[in-house]
Amino acid sequence: MKRNILLNPGPATISMRVKKAQLVPDICPREQEFGDLMAKISAGLLGFVKDAKDSSCVLFGGSGTLAVESTLASALDKSHKLAIIVNGAYGQRMCEIAKYHGLNYVVFQSSFLEPIDFLELEQFLQKERPDFLSVVHSETTSGLLNDLTQISKIAHPLGIKIIADCMSSFACYEISLNEVDFIIASSNKNIQGTAGISFVIAKNQNIMHAEFAKSLYLDLKAQYEYFIKHHQMRFTPPVQVAYALYEAILELQEEGLKNRFLRYQKSNAILRQGLEDLGFCIYPKSSHSVIITSIDIPKNMNFEELHQFCKNRGFTIYPGKIAGKEMFRIANIGEIDSYDMQLFLQVLQEFCQHTIINQKN
Repeated sequence: MKRNILLNPGPATISMRVKKAQLVPDICPREQEFGDLMAKISAGLLGFVKDAKDSSCVLFGGSGTLAVESTLASALDKSHKLAIIVNGAYGQRMCEIAKYHGLNYVVFQSSFLEPIDFLELEQFLQKERPDFLSVVHSETTSGLLNDLTQISKIAHPLGIKIIADCMSSFACYEISLNEVDFIIASSNKNIQGTAGISFVIAKNQNIMHAEFAKSLYLDLKAQYEYFIKHHQMRFTPPVQVAYALYEAILELQEEGLKNRFLRYQKSNAILRQGLEDLGFCIYPKSSHSVIITSIDIPKNMNFEELHQFCKNRGFTIYPGKIAGKEMFRIANIGEIDSYDMQLFLQVLQEFCQHTIINQKN
């Protein structure tokens, strides 16, 4: 099978081992064996979180956005006030969700490329006094990493619960349930599984208080209670995706969370240095994750041509998502390593030389 190296920020390149895990005998997902598998998946994901005593992992069939919407729609009713930190497209998506569900929300607007001003955030929260604060841990828009520890130190003393979208940080960064109250992620990024399952991790008490859902499918508390009783999702699960996810969990347990972080960190360091050596301007300059890098597209370069040039050589890159800026993004997640990043940089250098020659002609 041809190996495509995906440098888009999820779904990520996965191992042959995870691919093969989907080739299983057909099974009714209501059989006990499949319920046992779901229970192992839930426990395995919970095992990657710190301070997870008396906590659970609630699984949903669907993308990460589904789990974010389930959490916001279930944890809050119209009597609650929600503050949303917006420093990227996925913070903006939380605002869209809040609007659709008629939630009472206010926005703390921050730079898409610069770290949060925590003094401003503290003053904002003291003024607004929300019940909940939602934030994207690692903004997929740019690669900006929001400091959950610092946010927690500001919000929790004010009695504010924190809902964290951890799509691009879970299974790489260590995340504590003492610092955030709801952790939301999906199967297809750093976990290195296939797309189709998302999940919410929280203390059991917080899940039981999430009783305000106005959607049958998105009801977080109902999904949790049904799983506790039956080890099943309430509605038809993506069966093969579940087998792939379990195998991906085993892979991560074998590699270790710290080693996965170090692998990503090494690839990211090589990528950032290589891009700078080629003359590219990269972002964020500080407070960046080891997962995603944003790159300015030079005026003499066409993204579509670059994308096709790289794709023809086995690398898939991704367009930028910051309004008013011509950028593209590279993610170094998935079953790839620093050698793959070096190969990509060679392809990128070849394209740069190709572009210069064409312009001279």
